[in-house]
Amino acid sequence: MDMTHIPDLITPAIPVFVLTVIAEALWVKKQREEGGASTLKGHTWKDTFASLSMGLGNVAVGVFWKGVAFAGYAALYHLTPLRMGAGVFAWVLLFFLEDLCYYAFHRVHHESRLFWASHVVHHSSQHYNLSTALRQTWTPMSGWAFWAPLALLGFSPEMIVTQQAVSLLYQYWIHTEAIGQLPRPVEWLFNTPSHHRVHHASNTAYLDTNYAGILILWDRLFGTFTPEGERPVYGLTKNLSTYNPVRIAFHEYAAIAKDAARPGPLGQRLGYIFRNPAWKPKGALPPPMEAAHPAP
Repeated sequence: MDMTHIPDLITPAIPVFVLTVIAEALWVKKQREEGGASTLKGHTWKDTFASLSMGLGNVAVGVFWKGVAFAGYAALYHLTPLRMGAGVFAWVLLFFLEDLCYYAFHRVHHESRLFWASHVVHHSSQHYNLSTALRQTWTPMSGWAFWAPLALLGFSPEMIVTQQAVSLLYQYWIHTEAIGQLPRPVEWLFNTPSHHRVHHASNTAYLDTNYAGILILWDRLFGTFTPEGERPVYGLTKNLSTYNPVRIAFHEYAAIAKDAARPGPLGQRLGYIFRNPAWKPKGALPPPMEAAHPAP
């Protein structure tokens, strides 16, 4: 299998990402000037630059990691006797299975702190716009295992990474306040800007919901769906006060290490690492403010 020809749909789309971020910012500016967008969070230079920096870092890490992940899928593909082929049925089945894998990946990355340390990057902006979609992790290694079963089922590595890219490209356009609710059949079946605004919100009613990639069906099926009602407040329950990309990328790993080093039984230390990000042992004091809000 030729490792130099790993399908890549993301890199060619980068110019489109940049142009659409600019177009969205101009649209929000125009709406504000006309008095019709007073509730939109819009953009700030510092926040947008941080998001773009995180995106560029993700691309740089991906130069190495995508090859490793592809090799892992290839190894599993050669181990299994199953072969799904590349016909229409195989692609349709892969569409649904890959989307289910994404749901599992996304849910675990919210519900287990070690995984959250990688994914929290994407939720660290208090704005919600197309540049937020580009705010991606620099530690994508935590996700590979969630798609590995597809290779064991007989889907080729090329098909797997192509469908992953299709999912990521789809999810780009839903990071916006410029699009309201879409027709009811679309909202019922697909992940939309309305559904994903809920996912990025820190409102108590919205936490840990709407994990969808392309289809919102999995959230409806597994009880994690919440419709958009009250206005979303974007960001984390304890927001960062830094735009430093390195701190954005690794702040939660540092916080985990600090918590796990606290005196206490092994179960408590492991709890800080693997349990829900909000978990605290009984009787634990809240962390000091400076730990929750790193300096710029």
